[in-house]
Amino acid sequence: MSEDMKKAALDYHAYPKPGKISVELTTAAETSRDLSLAYSPGVAEPVREIAKDPENAYKYTAKGNLVAVISNGSAILGLGNLGALASKPVMEGKSLLFKKFAGVNSIDIEVDSESPQAFIDTVKRIADTFGGINLEDIKAPECFEIEKALIETCNVPIFHDDQHGTAIVTAAGMLNALEIAGKTIEEAKMVCLGAGAAAIACSKLLISCGMKPENILMLDRKGVIHSNRDDLNQYKAAFANDTDKRTLDDAIEGADVFLGLSGPDLLKPEQLAKMADSPVVFACSNPDPEIKPELAKQTRSDVIMATGRSDYPNQVNNVLGFPFIFRGALDVRATVINEEMKVAAVHAIKDLAKQPIPEEVIKAYGGEQMTYGREYIIPKPMDSRLLGEVAGAVAKAAVDSGVAKTPYPEHYPLKSIADIK
Repeated sequence: MSEDMKKAALDYHAYPKPGKISVELTTAAETSRDLSLAYSPGVAEPVREIAKDPENAYKYTAKGNLVAVISNGSAILGLGNLGALASKPVMEGKSLLFKKFAGVNSIDIEVDSESPQAFIDTVKRIADTFGGINLEDIKAPECFEIEKALIETCNVPIFHDDQHGTAIVTAAGMLNALEIAGKTIEEAKMVCLGAGAAAIACSKLLISCGMKPENILMLDRKGVIHSNRDDLNQYKAAFANDTDKRTLDDAIEGADVFLGLSGPDLLKPEQLAKMADSPVVFACSNPDPEIKPELAKQTRSDVIMATGRSDYPNQVNNVLGFPFIFRGALDVRATVINEEMKVAAVHAIKDLAKQPIPEEVIKAYGGEQMTYGREYIIPKPMDSRLLGEVAGAVAKAAVDSGVAKTPYPEHYPLKSIADIK
């Protein structure tokens, strides 16, 4: 990052007031009567109603449109374990995105503990305050244990976005890329470089979308994850295949898909050259991808390329998913975000990329003309249609799969944040 950009980033967070979020009032507080209703003695009435029936918290408090973004700072972006407090700007940023794109009120909570059980206990005790909880920047494999335990013990949706948000947007783009390449997900052979939280979640969701487990070769720092290895945790072991391939050079031969969730410049041009016709390359290491798009296209003119960066086409960006997934889940009071809801989000994002692009989106991206194809396989984050399409699909899937407490909302599909009730 240039010195000018560094200064601009620091100034953005410091001015006009420190931070990126604030709290606003939603009702009158101007008169003595207002205050007596807001606090004592009037507040006693909703307290009694909630004590009678906890569901009344959705009627009398902000719970139903409130999400907590919670981290311990053990895996902040690509910066590593810098501690809970250092993660606060990222968590505030996530809260900003919830509000901006889906009208969801959100606050950040940083838990100063690397003990999974202490983290679980902390979140479990505060979970009922919120309509949902977004876990963020927690290192693997602890993140799997933490999410599983919280899903089992909490009555609100728990969603680790580094796993599932990445997976949902990746799967949506991947399905379109394979279609454009003239291939099917059922037949595609994939190499996944990386075996952390995002890689495992992406591979699981791609299997839910039709990819065959035997067609996935996953690699960690020691090479291919195969059935003869005795150093695998339970999460990696689920992807151990019976194969004699040991290195990326071995695995990449004839592969249809490369999914990189690892580090910069780890896919070499000569390895890309070994892939099948019309290879699909998702080089998602950020800010520096596993192979730079310029080098990939110089090596293979038939490559379909995606990265995690906004300055290249086909950005795999979690903001395409998580705000709207929570919007749909909150609006039907879903108790979990299950596999059916995730797959519904995948297909909503995938299908939106095939629709004609509104002029407002083209203007937001400098007048760049975009049509569905190799350079446009995923919608842009500023596409306002994501709100209605993704939230609607998720809400319907929650209702259909039996995890919603209320019916599909009458005010759906949402056209804008102004339609939110």
